[in-house]
Amino acid sequence: MTTIKTFEEEEIVGYSKVDQYNAEQVTRIANHYEDILSAIGENPKREGLLKTPERVAKALQFLTHGYDIDASEILKSAMFEEDYSQMVVVKDIEVYSMCEHHMLPFFGKAHIAYIPNGHIVGLSKIPRVVDIYARRLQVQERLTNEIRDCIQDTLKPAGVAVVMECKHMCMAMRGVQKQNSVTTTSAFTGAFQNDVTRSEFLRLITAKLD
Repeated sequence: MTTIKTFEEEEIVGYSKVDQYNAEQVTRIANHYEDILSAIGENPKREGLLKTPERVAKALQFLTHGYDIDASEILKSAMFEEDYSQMVVVKDIEVYSMCEHHMLPFFGKAHIAYIPNGHIVGLSKIPRVVDIYARRLQVQERLTNEIRDCIQDTLKPAGVAVVMECKHMCMAMRGVQKQNSVTTTSAFTGAFQNDVTRSEFLRLITAKLD
């Protein structure tokens, strides 16, 4: 894949923004969005829309860059042997993704736990795995399973638990237009299929720190 690096100088003195995009894809997507703007009755040549097709193309590349990253390799880069066999919980991980049915955002939080079986992983890598799968066109159900399976298959822990709570703009902005609805999905392996262990996990992710 050919990547172009562009340097955009902002008006703020001493600040420069560096973005990386695939130039061929930007042009291809932007051309389609110019047609889309015309199709919905807009004038793509007016001042406010002149750079919109390019901006949308770059935004889409960022929002779907998870296709180009191997989540398991991210975990493997920070795996460490450790004699620890109690539950490790990372909760309230921010999630931003796009529904594959309408290409509208859904967003919320993910709560993840695993029980080590000889190896632990750097804590920052778990949110990275969430981001990698979220930065693709998704449905929440599959996203939940993909996160679970990646951690289970890579770390080989005694069990993995994933719970996701998200709001979907395809429900809030269109369709049934229910702005306050929240969708919850869950996926468990190994020890978390036991009622006692699963209940402990659910208690921990709902507990508030004093």
